[in-house]
Amino acid sequence: MSRELQHACGLFGIAGHPDAPQLAYLGLYALQHRGQESAGICVADGQHLERLGGMGLLTEAIDQRELAAIVGTMAIGHVRYSTTGSSSVSNIQPLLVRCSIGQVAICHNGNLVNAAQIRRVHEEHGHIFVTTSDTEVILHMLADRHFADQPDPLAAVLRHLRGSYCLLLAYPDRLEAVRDPTGNRPLCLGQLGQAWVVASETCAFDIIDAEYVRDVAPGEIVTLTPHGISSRYFVSPGTVRRAYCVFEHVYFADPASLVFGENVHLVRKEMGRALAREAPADADLVIPVPNCARCAALGYHEESGIPMGRGFTTNHYVGRSFIQPTQTIRDLTVRVKLNPIRAAVAGKRLVVVEDSVVRGTTTRGKMASLRRAGAREIHLRVASPPIRHPCYYGIDFPSREELIAHGRTVEQIREYLEVDSLAYLSLEGMLAAAKTANGDFCHACFTGDYPIPIDPAFHKDIFESHQLRFSYVEGTMR
Repeated sequence: MSRELQHACGLFGIAGHPDAPQLAYLGLYALQHRGQESAGICVADGQHLERLGGMGLLTEAIDQRELAAIVGTMAIGHVRYSTTGSSSVSNIQPLLVRCSIGQVAICHNGNLVNAAQIRRVHEEHGHIFVTTSDTEVILHMLADRHFADQPDPLAAVLRHLRGSYCLLLAYPDRLEAVRDPTGNRPLCLGQLGQAWVVASETCAFDIIDAEYVRDVAPGEIVTLTPHGISSRYFVSPGTVRRAYCVFEHVYFADPASLVFGENVHLVRKEMGRALAREAPADADLVIPVPNCARCAALGYHEESGIPMGRGFTTNHYVGRSFIQPTQTIRDLTVRVKLNPIRAAVAGKRLVVVEDSVVRGTTTRGKMASLRRAGAREIHLRVASPPIRHPCYYGIDFPSREELIAHGRTVEQIREYLEVDSLAYLSLEGMLAAAKTANGDFCHACFTGDYPIPIDPAFHKDIFESHQLRFSYVEGTMR
């Protein structure tokens, strides 16, 4: 199966509303672009938790009649793409367990770089895992006596995690929302009347008429109950390097959302403006490659003065996870999803704006389709730098060898894509458009500068420094 670029997932939670299950469903609907493999909702009524979930899109995964039968004023929900862990029923989130601390459910956006080491330690001492997801290690740690006996078990667990994570946890009487100390993934807090809501993006607030209040801060735990919210930190604010994922602005987030304090549409449009200044072209028409590049193409058009038009029609019935078993089918899939408008592009010198180029195979197919439609010249402009490195924090980038920009010059990429000219937005231009140049963004996929270490020696040091060792006698961490 060949897939387009994939993200980890989307999270939604609500506390203090009689229609919490239904509002969670609507919130997840707004976040469907963040995950299309599976979906789940867990509802709390003050006494116990109940969960629904399934594979596929939200409408396929959750029966609304079953959801309507569940009563509760609190709920968390999740739409998923798999990054760590396979796409299977066992990995549907929220994960719900009953253990020494009672019922607890959890859902996760991101990727834990030390999950394998934590899991191995637990498995060597008898713990049984039922999923292949990195999220499950958090439940095993919460249930362990070493952590369960701490004054704040969740905070104690979080201080041992390394990687990118936003978490929603549901207990029978409360919800907990967590953002990792780097702030790598977005998580925002809102209010709907007296109810409190939390979501990966503010577009989920818009669909239920909730008001955005603020972001969950890096290193913060926010407790939501039917009676209000409270907050605490599991690391001292400002002690960890910020590392906001800039690819949220480049590709993943909905243009209507406010992410890391900035509107996504306006950031992408500014990226297009910067691209026009850095890489002008003599052309007749600016066209975007739908759908994410539309904002950047608009910015390029406004800055360059070149008319903007529509060069492709989009088949909305082909999702991001379209199955493509052979190269022939993969090539034909490009034609299924995007069909060039011959009358609009024939004989024209085109500036084609893309948000990013990963493998290059689908981009090459798109450019070929424009040639067949009669385009005279194709000047490809990419509104982000070349992707030369894999992501370990929850984006399903392929290996280095599969990345078209790894080990290749821009000219070599241009020849492969068979376009007349090719230019990428500079790192400085991208960061300036995203309203920061002070190192607050993670741009490891472009630069190889990983803000969270991922080498084996790092994992070993972390485990030794925190003395995460099991006692066979006591059966607990000490």
